[in-house]
Amino acid sequence: MSRQLIALVLFSFLTSIGFAQQKTTYTLFDSKGKKVSYKKFLKKIKENDVILFGEYHNNPISHWMQMELTKELDQNGQLTLGAEMFERDNQVALDQYLSGEIDAKALDTLARLWPNYKTDYAPIVNYAKANDIPVIATNIPRRYAAKVNKEGGFEALNSLSDEEKGWVAPLPVEFDAELPQYKAMFEMMAGHGGSIDMVKAQAIKDATMAYSILENYSDDHTFLHLHGSFHSDFFEGILWYLQQANAELSYGTIATVEQEDISKLDEEHLGRADFILCVDSDVTKSY
Repeated sequence: MSRQLIALVLFSFLTSIGFAQQKTTYTLFDSKGKKVSYKKFLKKIKENDVILFGEYHNNPISHWMQMELTKELDQNGQLTLGAEMFERDNQVALDQYLSGEIDAKALDTLARLWPNYKTDYAPIVNYAKANDIPVIATNIPRRYAAKVNKEGGFEALNSLSDEEKGWVAPLPVEFDAELPQYKAMFEMMAGHGGSIDMVKAQAIKDATMAYSILENYSDDHTFLHLHGSFHSDFFEGILWYLQQANAELSYGTIATVEQEDISKLDEEHLGRADFILCVDSDVTKSY
């Protein structure tokens, strides 16, 4: 064997060892569990009018990917952001912050920010502020969701004032208890003394976020919505309400999952979304 051939074999062997020892934090899969490159993921997800990005709230890779996707979608200057993390009655304060009328401290005082806002959501909000991207507070005020759970379902919202009803999806709200995700949620909660009203509290959030998205969608913009993955997993939740109201738009979904082995998507996650962001479960959580 020639010296050149020996050198080539040795180089190939050492290179393969190096690649085998490389660690990655995530893998992207399509709905069927096939690995997808980041480039292909971007190309396909950009084709949609509305993109639903389901996150794990304490997963930093989710938040990093949301920022990367925001930057990619903003290249043509036609992007609207929406987030579960802001409730509809806080829209004024959020708009004031985005316009520079108030500072971050005032926003923290006026809006009900999540405990992990500074680490996980402030970066994307500040990017939006710097680039004139609208950010829509899409979620129902939590006190009204609690009212649904504790005071007799959707009917409990009939007592709200007209102003308060403006922060909720229009009543009456359609509800399908047989949707697999809601059904599974009920079966799990029923074992712990929960009722169907707990599921309805989840549904009113989904319905209100869907309503907020369509209320603020415009034909010349892509709408990227951020929320907990359960709200759109298996093409239900927010997406179900969106499709009931407007089946003409194209919707793309992204789900986040965590696995010890990210080289292959676990069977339980197949069909969870158009694209599944599979994150190494050893990644440090943000809280």
